[in-house]
Amino acid sequence: MTHTRTLALGAVSALALSAGAAFADGEVNIYSYRQPELIQPLMDAFTQETGIKTNVLFLDKGLVERITAEGANSPADVILTVDIARLTEAKDGGVTQPLNDEGINSQIPAQYRDTDGNWFGLTTRGRVLYASKDRVSEDAITYEELADPKWKGRICMRDGQHSYNIGLFASMVAHHGADYTEKWLAGLKQNLVKKPDGNDRAQAKAIHAGECDLGLANTYYLGLMQTNEKEPEEKEWAKSVKVLFPNAADRGTHVNISGMALTKNAPNKDNAVKLMEFLASDEAQTIYAEQVFEYPVGPNAKASEIVAGFGAIKADTLPLVDIAANRKTASELVDKVGLNDGATQ
Repeated sequence: MTHTRTLALGAVSALALSAGAAFADGEVNIYSYRQPELIQPLMDAFTQETGIKTNVLFLDKGLVERITAEGANSPADVILTVDIARLTEAKDGGVTQPLNDEGINSQIPAQYRDTDGNWFGLTTRGRVLYASKDRVSEDAITYEELADPKWKGRICMRDGQHSYNIGLFASMVAHHGADYTEKWLAGLKQNLVKKPDGNDRAQAKAIHAGECDLGLANTYYLGLMQTNEKEPEEKEWAKSVKVLFPNAADRGTHVNISGMALTKNAPNKDNAVKLMEFLASDEAQTIYAEQVFEYPVGPNAKASEIVAGFGAIKADTLPLVDIAANRKTASELVDKVGLNDGATQ
């Protein structure tokens, strides 16, 4: 009996694939946590350059579980995802295989790839501060300063357990240790104007409304808001804030990544490697970074004009694997200090 799965081809059409069937030489199957419309320009450019057809399955959750359930007959060749947590989850879940490719390694700095070659970063997003243009005179700040009482009642943020924040907090553990980070989180908590809520865009909205002066957020959301024709009010939120890159004068700003991985049982491995080599190229990273308003990691790839307009970013050089190793500790500390309860009177 043939077991058929439906994969979204780009954002518009669908293609039925049989997991047990033979695959054509000219295809590669991508399982993606990234929205199809964000990666379709990349897929189109790859097909135009190589003639290899791309089939994209978009998933908003359960990617590792799906590949595990499909087993040796999984049609997945390449994983595209965001956040170091999801990349390490894929590796730890046993659904990736190591790849030692000289071309890819030369394009992706060591801090943005797995030491065993199980995943590779493609673009970075800074965990920065949106600051009110009207009420914040500072043009420089550090993460450490967020615990300074001068910011009491002036900071807003999303759920402390969200992966974006856990990544930042894990970097603080990596740099300063758990004891320092616990005290720092307690200080940050006391400076919150309200309980953590909303998403990153909501922090810009709150600043625009005068509810807070600083908001923790990823850089790329600003680009999304600046170009949101469907919800023009978001453009107003974006106009009201400036980007502060914490620790620009010392270790650099914490960044997370979007990345790729070769699946354990990739049926079209040769084509998968070709796709990954393409995605690591300056050409592809420039296209990708333009689409998602992120910073390319390639040595000669260019950030878009909108992203360059946020200001120069000096990224923390601490390897992401070292940061990821402290995520559990960071999560425990968030609960220990009661960060999501907001400031206590």
